[in-house]
Amino acid sequence: MSEAREQQDIANARLRLIADAVPALIALYDARTDACLFANRRYAQMFGLDEQSILGRSFAEVIGPGAAAQIQWAVDRVKLEQQPANYERQLEDGRWIEVNLIPHFDAAGELIASCVLINDISKHRRAEQRARDSQQRLDKFMHATVEGILFHRDGVVTDVNPPLCTLVGYSLEEMIGRRALSFVAEDELAKVQQVMGASRELRYETAVVHKDGTRIPVEFIVRTMEMEGEKLRMTIVRDIRDRIAAQARIQHLAHHDSLTQLLNRSAFMEKLQPALEKAGQQGRQLALLFIDLDNFKRVNDSLGHLEGDQVLTTVSRRITGCLRASDLVGRFGGDEFVVLLEDIHHRDDVLVVLRALLDVVEVPVNADGRELSVTPSIGVAMFPEHGETAQELIQHADTAMYQAKSRGRATYEFFVPSLAESAYADLVIESELGTGLDEGEFLLFYQPQIDAASGKLVGAEALLRWRHPQRGLLTPEAFIAVAERHRLMLPLSDWVLAEAARQARRWHDAGLPPLRIAVNLSSMQFRLDSFACTVAGVLGESGARGDWLELELTERMLIDDIDHAPATLAELRAQGLTISVDDFGTGHTSLAHLTQLPLDKLKIDQGFVAKLPDDAGAMAITRAITEMARGLGLKVSAEGLRTREQWRLLADWGCDELQGELIADPMPAAEFEAWARTWSPRQA
Repeated sequence: MSEAREQQDIANARLRLIADAVPALIALYDARTDACLFANRRYAQMFGLDEQSILGRSFAEVIGPGAAAQIQWAVDRVKLEQQPANYERQLEDGRWIEVNLIPHFDAAGELIASCVLINDISKHRRAEQRARDSQQRLDKFMHATVEGILFHRDGVVTDVNPPLCTLVGYSLEEMIGRRALSFVAEDELAKVQQVMGASRELRYETAVVHKDGTRIPVEFIVRTMEMEGEKLRMTIVRDIRDRIAAQARIQHLAHHDSLTQLLNRSAFMEKLQPALEKAGQQGRQLALLFIDLDNFKRVNDSLGHLEGDQVLTTVSRRITGCLRASDLVGRFGGDEFVVLLEDIHHRDDVLVVLRALLDVVEVPVNADGRELSVTPSIGVAMFPEHGETAQELIQHADTAMYQAKSRGRATYEFFVPSLAESAYADLVIESELGTGLDEGEFLLFYQPQIDAASGKLVGAEALLRWRHPQRGLLTPEAFIAVAERHRLMLPLSDWVLAEAARQARRWHDAGLPPLRIAVNLSSMQFRLDSFACTVAGVLGESGARGDWLELELTERMLIDDIDHAPATLAELRAQGLTISVDDFGTGHTSLAHLTQLPLDKLKIDQGFVAKLPDDAGAMAITRAITEMARGLGLKVSAEGLRTREQWRLLADWGCDELQGELIADPMPAAEFEAWARTWSPRQA
């Protein structure tokens, strides 16, 4: 073999090596005969051949007559027009290829061959299809949703949907190309600019301005999206006017008496303590008046509750009518009203108000066509003379009110600080509480909790009882206040938690169906930094699982410890425990707090349940709480169930769990276990 031939073979081998290594499919066809002159391995294998067997075959023989007919136009373009041709086509197996036919000329410029270059573009076609599908879905969503949607690039609006145009009063053409911030209320610009500048993804409340200048409170849900390789900011604009109005209504209902529209007990107490602290700092006097209507029960008994309610609303208007706007007025329940007089210089200032109250309340009230006269008995406690805390003033004003009643009614009395007797009584109970803990005199009763829809037993609330050696079985009302004042609440609460955990373990071992035991926490217990560790220790010692227990906290406990409560609750939930808010609707929980706190359940106060279905206010509050809780992803429980009608209403509204005397009264552990074994959902 000559050296030139050897060098040519080496060159051909190198060409073959390169051609087989590239990811494209390559072939060379004779321009006159269409015979294959060269093909790399990938090209030959694509058509079931190899690099040798493909040589000499015509273009139509290699790709098939059907495919050859489809691309004949490209072959003609190369042969007749001597121009490159490019096309895409889909193979029978679903793949997409891009084909380039390139004319090859000799030194004289004569067409001698066609080079075929094929690339697999399947993944690009799939990506394009996904992008088209995504765009179509987005377009459908943009037009189908009732919420406004806005896209912007660098703060300039690129697209909006029809609901947003309707919300702000601008047409699509008027909005495209404008600065997104031009629709934001002026006092909200800084907040929105900060979010846009940080490219944060979050939801928050702000306000936009309608074309007519109307301010519209909205919620922005901000996300970053990639469309056609470009990053855009998407903002979902949710009109929250109805939500804010509903929240305001719920807040009002939660903090005001539904009949008289005065502050309810919890709201009054919320405002009373800060007023006392401020007066103490400024060295001012305050007067707390506790007002009770004399023999009001006879009005209800003789004329009915509707007429009694009319009397109460009339009296409430008369009370507020003779007070200053700065004075606080609340209804504590029934026919009891409480008034806080601020900025008192002398006791004579209080006497002026007392005489005015006696005069206006005693004026006859028209009820059911009759002229009724009701008289008030009023007790007065002065700050700081008769107490420095809200609880002390309420207690002492209440005591003075009973002194007024005992002196003939329709009068008033100032508190006389003869506290020795009550202090001694507290001392006795304090001593007996400590002994009772040591001697094992305390026990837990359990009240069943059932699923509202199925009637299945799902849990029990643990309720503390004291088997007093002399006074018999006592409920917490007889001793809890003393325990809280004298720091005995903590050991008592720890015993309740540990006993509930032990009982949960005993019932589990006895084969009782799975259920949770709900334990009421004390504020002193919950505020401890080590409380989550204490719970972990109780679970470890008792062998109980966290999901066998439910911890009930009051709204007040959560708000008083709002800075640390979320972390503590998160630790407890991490141990498997359920967290519920007890007596919901009677406290002062901000709705914003509900979204921040890791909670599982809201427990509607039995005061609302007891009034169903006759009281419109209770109906509105109960239903609103249930709907709000479900919207937040929380379960809802109701206590104090007494009638089948209440059960039906609560279940229809979406309440999850129920407890009350209709199902069963609280009972000792052994009696509860026997009851549970015989209870059947069919009894529901």
